[in-house]
Amino acid sequence: MRRDWEQRARENARYYVATGNEQWSDEEFYQSGVTELEQQVLNDLSNVCQGKDPKDMKVLDIGCGAGRITRALAGFFGQVYAVDISGEMVRQARDALRQFPNAHVFRNNGKDLTVVREHWWNRFGLGKPLQLDFAFSVIVFQHIPSREIIENYVREVNRLLRPGGLFKFQVQGNPHVQQNAEDSWVGVSFTEREAREMAERCGFEMRYDTGAGDQYYWLWFFKQKDAGAFAG
Repeated sequence: MRRDWEQRARENARYYVATGNEQWSDEEFYQSGVTELEQQVLNDLSNVCQGKDPKDMKVLDIGCGAGRITRALAGFFGQVYAVDISGEMVRQARDALRQFPNAHVFRNNGKDLTVVREHWWNRFGLGKPLQLDFAFSVIVFQHIPSREIIENYVREVNRLLRPGGLFKFQVQGNPHVQQNAEDSWVGVSFTEREAREMAERCGFEMRYDTGAGDQYYWLWFFKQKDAGAFAG
């Protein structure tokens, strides 16, 4: 996956992040991130914030690409942590977020969030564990060909999310896509039952979902308040 996404990032990072436009201007690209924020976060604040002031919240963006949505998140929330498998994508995201000191972007290994935990430990030590308030991912898991890797991400988010916190993310829901284990463009699909079973295995309650059977299958995973076994 890293090889493929490094090549895509060098070829045309913004297009492969959002294929609706082959040649994005800065204004168009970042505005598309604001639109995504409005549609998936700002319209859902009762679930996302749960009464907390957004400026007091720590949030995570998985698969940040060139910083399109991370930039929008950083303009609304207090602290934003973002990861991507591609070093070139991370370079472009950091460039996009130069004016947002509250945003922290890391290249990860494509399967877990170790780099985020290590950054926090190095900064604050083990006596103050990182606890996220909200995690988000869109147009990312639909490219991952491994169900095990997706589930590992979900389990990793559970480790970092506060009890009751929301992980809102999108997966491939179309069961008819031609998926290839060697391809990092078309990812594995999930049925409603498979998504719900994954939530239960990883210490979440799948409270809502929309778009089952479609490419954009959205899931609302709330961390169980007694899911301490998953937080170690």
